[in-house]
Amino acid sequence: MDYQAIIDNYYSEAEHDLRQLLLRHSRQVADRCLLIARQHPEFGIDTAFLEEAAMLHDIGIRWCHAPSIFCMGDEPYIRHGIVGGQLLRQQGLEQHARVCERHTGTGITAEQIEAQGLPLPPDGCYCPETLVEQIVCYADKFYSKSRPDRELTVAEAAQSLAKFGQEGVRKFLRWAEMFE
Repeated sequence: MDYQAIIDNYYSEAEHDLRQLLLRHSRQVADRCLLIARQHPEFGIDTAFLEEAAMLHDIGIRWCHAPSIFCMGDEPYIRHGIVGGQLLRQQGLEQHARVCERHTGTGITAEQIEAQGLPLPPDGCYCPETLVEQIVCYADKFYSKSRPDRELTVAEAAQSLAKFGQEGVRKFLRWAEMFE
């Protein structure tokens, strides 16, 4: 599967800044994912799929509203995983779509959607389940699109999750023990 062709299909040269930011962030996440897979051969990860999923995890940002990172769409940013999942399903990439939908925060439960009135399908649970989903979700927390030159430490990434509740921090730190 050619993830570059899929990105090129949705991101034109006219959207140069957004496209470059997406590619840079996705490459950072993919490289960290691949490092985890190399350090843990016991996981038996399909590294080609892992790289593809990491490179496509944020494909939906173009349709979301986040002007500080060149996203001029109408959707709330929290929906970028859902939007990306829809795009990837149109390409016949169900497993990639699931990674895309499940990488926000450390996952979003149906209870969180309801309690916080999040603009996500209310019957959904968007928590990473498979090992690849977990690795991409974990790796993503080290790189912010708003500060692309910076790589967070485990402690800094955990701290950035604290505003969403301690359960997410605990999940992230469990992943750190598994993956680092």
